[in-house]
Amino acid sequence: MSAASVIVESTPAPKVTSARDFRLTALIIASALFMEQLDGTVLATALPDMAHTFGVAPLRMNVALTSYLLSLAVFIPASGQVADRFGSRSVFRTAIVLFTLGSVLCGQSTSVAMLVASRVLQGIGGAMMLPVGRLILLRTVAKQDLVRAMTWVLVPGMVGPVIGPPLGGVFVTYLSWHWIFYINVPIGIAGFLLAGPYIAQVREAVRRRFDWAGFGLSGACLGGLMFGFEMASRGASSFALTALVLALGTASGAAYIRHARTAENPILDLRLMRNRNFSISVWAGSLTRISGGALPFLLPMMMQLGFGVSAAQSGLITFSSAAGAVVMKAVCAPILRAFGFRKTLLWNGILATVLIMSAALFRPGWPWLPIYILMFAGGFLQSLQFTAYNVVAYTDITRPLMSAATSFYTTFQQLMLSAGICAAAAVLAASMAVQHHAAAELSDFSVAWVVLGLVTMIAVPICARLAGNAGDEMAGRHE
Repeated sequence: MSAASVIVESTPAPKVTSARDFRLTALIIASALFMEQLDGTVLATALPDMAHTFGVAPLRMNVALTSYLLSLAVFIPASGQVADRFGSRSVFRTAIVLFTLGSVLCGQSTSVAMLVASRVLQGIGGAMMLPVGRLILLRTVAKQDLVRAMTWVLVPGMVGPVIGPPLGGVFVTYLSWHWIFYINVPIGIAGFLLAGPYIAQVREAVRRRFDWAGFGLSGACLGGLMFGFEMASRGASSFALTALVLALGTASGAAYIRHARTAENPILDLRLMRNRNFSISVWAGSLTRISGGALPFLLPMMMQLGFGVSAAQSGLITFSSAAGAVVMKAVCAPILRAFGFRKTLLWNGILATVLIMSAALFRPGWPWLPIYILMFAGGFLQSLQFTAYNVVAYTDITRPLMSAATSFYTTFQQLMLSAGICAAAAVLAASMAVQHHAAAELSDFSVAWVVLGLVTMIAVPICARLAGNAGDEMAGRHE
């Protein structure tokens, strides 16, 4: 791969050198990520009311979810090359505009077709916000400040999916489903205005040809896999149709791999996996994100079906996990500075997985306090693990390769979070079949927690392959 120099345009954007500057930059990016992640989960509680408004069966409204996922899958890989060509600030602000405009159009929708088109527009904006936002941090924040900056960005991304369902219930109950989209408007406007003076315009000086063939193949692959995962998690389609969609996605992926081996500038550069730290973070992080994606799906369902509690009560239990993630922000940097990335990912990975598996022991007779404490601790440790993965991946990535790396990493991140929901649903269904349960019972949920924990535990020996001094500069261990 030919190297290309990176330039920062002389437009009015201050250099991110002080703690105040990188926190402002990180908070602007975090607000966009929070808006995106919140919207991805808040919709589920409103689907029945939306179906009534449009005069269709509730099952048909799942197209509002799948259209957004497909849009994400197709456009996330293109984010890096688009940012390199047009500039990170320009693309980031445009992404906020597209997402906010799509939100307004969703709220104004008078038919399912209009809603789907609006969700696709939202997905295009959402596909650009996360990877380009991460790229901005990597290119403008000093290495020793990156851990602290990344925690400011990642925590809202973990909190959004957790508070989405209860917040959606409040909107639907006391206002109307339209407000689950309108809530994005003030966040989007604020993000757009603040991005102007506080986000740097960074892009490559050398323009390369856009990989249209790779764009089509990667979109077909990721769209097929994510759509197939979503179909499997709902169980609304036949096994044959779900298998066909997944097979088409897999075949497109194989075709893309052949294409990427010879393409000069592949949209998802597989050569990045030759970088040891990046490769370890991708593989281990992907296994960990399976349980991370499953938790917001599995825990509320277990509480409502297995414990018989209300949606509000289950939301509070799930929210305790988000509270742990928020508290982690204050201590992540000192922990990594004290122990380094390798020790943190090893031992924290074990503890976080054990706490995930402890949910298999939850029973209605338990006092609520220990459940809250375990979920809080689990959210804390899992958030620490994700932050460490997201930083150590880029320790040896050179600046010209940052855009390709962020697109690649975000693609796998989104794919595995969706796979987590599918995995949880598949294990539940298998356990129900083996135990001859007509509906999911507590024992089925226990099996799901244990299986997901065992899958996540595979990430620990992968993390052991990290060098003892991996990421020391980013952790501030040489100060």
